[in-house]
Amino acid sequence: MSDQAELKNRIKEVVIEELMLEETPEEIEDDLPFFGPEGLGLDSVDALQLVVALEKHFNLEIEDAEMARPIVENVTTIAKAIEAHRSKA
Repeated sequence: MSDQAELKNRIKEVVIEELMLEETPEEIEDDLPFFGPEGLGLDSVDALQLVVALEKHFNLEIEDAEMARPIVENVTTIAKAIEAHRSKA
C-alpha cells in the first residue's frame, strides 16, 4: 500500500471513529462528499468535530471556517492538506 493510500485509509478511520459513523473505511470513497445528501450527510457540528480531530491526529491546524471548507470536502482534499502541511514542516 502506498503512503498516499495509507494516509487516506487513516483519515477514513479517524472520521469514522471521531464522528461515530457506521460506515467502514471501504465504504467511503476518497472523493465522496462529506456534506450534503449525495455524500455522508455530515452537518456543521460534524465539521467542527472533524477539524478538531484533524488537528489532534494529524497536527493539521485549520484557523477558520473559510479555510476549513475546501479542506474538509472529502478524504482526498484532507489528504492533500495534510501532505502540504507535512512538506512545510
